[in-house]
Amino acid sequence: MRPLRAPSPSTRFESTLMNMLKIVAVPMHREGRKFVAIFAAITLLLALVWEPLFWLGVGATVWCYYFFRDPVRVIPQQEGLVLSPADGVVSLIQDVVPPKELDLGAAPVCRVSVFMNVFNCHVNRAPLAGTVRRIAYHKGQFLNASFDKASELNERNSLTIETASGARIGVVQIAGLVARRIVCFTREGASLEAGHRFGLIRFGSRLDIYLPEGVRPLVSVGQTAVAGETILADLAAPEAQRPGIAV
Repeated sequence: MRPLRAPSPSTRFESTLMNMLKIVAVPMHREGRKFVAIFAAITLLLALVWEPLFWLGVGATVWCYYFFRDPVRVIPQQEGLVLSPADGVVSLIQDVVPPKELDLGAAPVCRVSVFMNVFNCHVNRAPLAGTVRRIAYHKGQFLNASFDKASELNERNSLTIETASGARIGVVQIAGLVARRIVCFTREGASLEAGHRFGLIRFGSRLDIYLPEGVRPLVSVGQTAVAGETILADLAAPEAQRPGIAV
């Protein structure tokens, strides 16, 4: 039997390059096209001023493309699962009275907050399949979205989604310190499939998810969430919250 040969340097380089391309060469959402075009145009102007500024512009243009990336996600198909609507970190888990505009009643329910920084993918996905019963836009401030009070004071767009079984959850897009534009692609009365795109926020923000009364989350504060893939809760089999320890 011939001994296995170690990959040649050129083979290793090609493999590394392909892996990098898989990470960075992802589709861009159409909302980002005009911004990338603006960044690229400014970069060309900077090239006429001073070459180092050109390379700074190239870096900014690449970042802008990366910000608006829209990668393919593998959506869990089990009925009753509540998926994360955003990429980011689970920053808060609290029992609170939901905002009045969601029309979810006055009883405290569990709110799970997912904070997105400027390097996260900002395409928002439906946490579960259902019908959009309410959409309410609220003007407000632009505080750091990681603050608890951002849920009440910041600019936000609230959606109430009702499942075929009659369960209702609330999803709130919250603008942040840098974010100045909330985009919602859906409308009242529309049907959403779990994991399908329903909105986007520019640039750095947070999403709050209000679970039905009695349903507890399956995630912990500090956990990384992936939009359309991470399971936040299970409506069919409510469980106690799973605590986590940072190490």
